[in-house]
Amino acid sequence: MRDSSSAAPPEAGGWRLLPYLVRDRRWLLGQAVWVVAFGLQALALHLGQLSVVQPVLISQLVFTLLVRRFASRWPVRGAAWGSAALVCVSLAFFLVAAEPRGGHPGATPSAWLWSLLTGGVVAAAAAGLALRGSPARRAAGFAVAAAVLAAVEATLVKQAMDVLSTRGVIAVLSGWPLYVLVLVGSASGLLVQAALHVGPLTVSQPLLVVVNPLVSIVLSVWLFGEHFTRSPGALLLGACSFLGLVAGTVLLTATGPRASAVEATAERAPAAGQA
Repeated sequence: MRDSSSAAPPEAGGWRLLPYLVRDRRWLLGQAVWVVAFGLQALALHLGQLSVVQPVLISQLVFTLLVRRFASRWPVRGAAWGSAALVCVSLAFFLVAAEPRGGHPGATPSAWLWSLLTGGVVAAAAAGLALRGSPARRAAGFAVAAAVLAAVEATLVKQAMDVLSTRGVIAVLSGWPLYVLVLVGSASGLLVQAALHVGPLTVSQPLLVVVNPLVSIVLSVWLFGEHFTRSPGALLLGACSFLGLVAGTVLLTATGPRASAVEATAERAPAAGQA
């Protein structure tokens, strides 16, 4: 999906990007895989804590690297493997040190109202800043807006799954979380595509990957009462591990393989053979 959005023509901006994407087979395949991944994420959110599931999603970068190396046969630099190792080690230390635990299945109506309003205002402000400026600034704004809404979306998925497991399908269809989820999820998806299209991946991808779990952790405490260890030393280690996650994500984005680089290598190879 990243490659499809980045390869869209410059005039396919805003809402005009969607008609272009639905004609791209790679994007459609990516959407099909996303549906499966979404179902697995929903199950994980139902069985576990929001503050655990969302940070673990950062590991998608490592799996993307493995797919591109062993399935797509893209060359991968040693720096990229080192960055992937930093992501994995930092994630493991964060989960062990911070020890996310506890929580309750539902939030109060007041907490839902204020959290949804706060998330919507922050996302709208970030998207507003992305309407003008340099490509990097626009990509950053859209990415932050998308990541904030994705975190809100995860809370709604967790709530909907709890209702489904306790009261059934009819209760889910008659409740408000499902319809807010569809709205928030659609907006987040469009903002992701916009972020990938308007600016460099080295700006949008780290923000998409890091802001989501960071906001999710805040929402997990606010809405579901999840909590972390009270040990100052463990909390410090957890904070340092999260910074390691951020650094690993930025480095992996910067050193990972690019479609343009692979294509350029493929073009040079025949030319060298002809010479």
